[in-house]
Amino acid sequence: MAFVTHLLACIFGTGAWVAINGLWVELPLIVNDLPEGWYLPSYLTVLIQIANIGPLFVTVMHKLKPGRLNEVPVIYTIIVLGILALFLMAFFWKETTWIAGQMHSTGFLILTFFLSMVDCTSSVTFLPFMMKLQPKYITTYFIGEGLSGLIPGLLSLIQGVGMMKCNNVTRNENATQGWQNSTDSGYYIETQYFPANFSVQVFLFLLSIMMVFCLVAFFFLTRLSQKDSNASLLQSTVTLNSYSTTDVNQSGNMRSSDTSKSTEDIIPSDGTSSDLDNYKEKYSWGRYAVIYFLTGWVNALTNGVLPSIQTYSCMPYGNLAYHLSSALGAMANPLACLIAMFLPSRSLIILVLLSVVGTGFGAYNMMTAVMSPCPILLHTNWGVVLIVISWILFIGTLSYVKVMIGVILRSQNYSALVWCGAVVQLGSMIGALVMFPLVNVYSFFRSADLCNMNCPS
Repeated sequence: MAFVTHLLACIFGTGAWVAINGLWVELPLIVNDLPEGWYLPSYLTVLIQIANIGPLFVTVMHKLKPGRLNEVPVIYTIIVLGILALFLMAFFWKETTWIAGQMHSTGFLILTFFLSMVDCTSSVTFLPFMMKLQPKYITTYFIGEGLSGLIPGLLSLIQGVGMMKCNNVTRNENATQGWQNSTDSGYYIETQYFPANFSVQVFLFLLSIMMVFCLVAFFFLTRLSQKDSNASLLQSTVTLNSYSTTDVNQSGNMRSSDTSKSTEDIIPSDGTSSDLDNYKEKYSWGRYAVIYFLTGWVNALTNGVLPSIQTYSCMPYGNLAYHLSSALGAMANPLACLIAMFLPSRSLIILVLLSVVGTGFGAYNMMTAVMSPCPILLHTNWGVVLIVISWILFIGTLSYVKVMIGVILRSQNYSALVWCGAVVQLGSMIGALVMFPLVNVYSFFRSADLCNMNCPS
């Protein structure tokens, strides 16, 4: 049953952000058919931030009326909503409407808002639900959450998203563009994208199937959590009975052997010798401040700041560098979760150091994006290798930090995980809002056309 529960927790975790992660990796195909074009990512970013009304409502309810909001029906609601939204998007993502004199993809944008609300709300409901299971399953949940980015990325690679080639086109062939009157009889280079191996509609259907698996896994996890609760209640009853029936010696004290046995019964453990110490460990307000600051910081970088500039950081090095950094970077997330399972570290000093190291790799990625379209080591194999490794280690180190923070807060109480989810969303929102004007308003970053780059060798 332990293996089955691990598997269910992993599948449950994949439903956390699979919808939005899937839309991000599918954008290179979607933007070619929607009127917003490459402005669509900025719309997507804004919709995700507006959708934070979902986790805000859950957090406020938990603060004002603790215990009144049961996360189980909330989770059922958002998972079913996600399934319906993805299914409808497969049919209506191309629907457009005239608004304020401009054509907008209303079908895609409206359904994206609901998907964003589903994924954002999962941050403050999925983790608290995992409190009902044994602590060892929290890491498996994070592995599943990492797979919610990896699986859509692998599907996009199979689909062939963004694959292109450079064609030499003579100017005389483009009579409709007026080239026949030009005295220049040379040629120009045109970027041509290969057709996808399967359509956007099929991709969205696959995402909806993943959400169905998440719903089924959650159904069985609720049954297992009820069995664990009943077992704990029965254990507590046996413990109280052992106290009431304990023989009392002449001095009025219980036998030491019975006392020791009863104490072991009332302290939860998953079978490891270190659980007792972890259960007793309490954190000061200062340590909580450090933990939540790290939570906000690493999620701002991994969910808001760096994803906004990954194309600027990787595309100058070539299409292969971009796809490898995306796919292998997504694989680094569940791999970091596995490392956290076998080599856990609750030391705040180590987590702070890992955060600094991960931030350093993020700074290198940011530097290459700022220098786009002519970053350092361009036109060299070392440039490709370094940018791919930098993205892998950036995601891997900070993913390890996020998992261990979740494990630490899981050992505290229910409220700690709720606030963890709220800080995750707050950090992600701040990171996205900081990058939005830099990318979309002030055009601080310049895109690279792989077929028409004029950079020194």
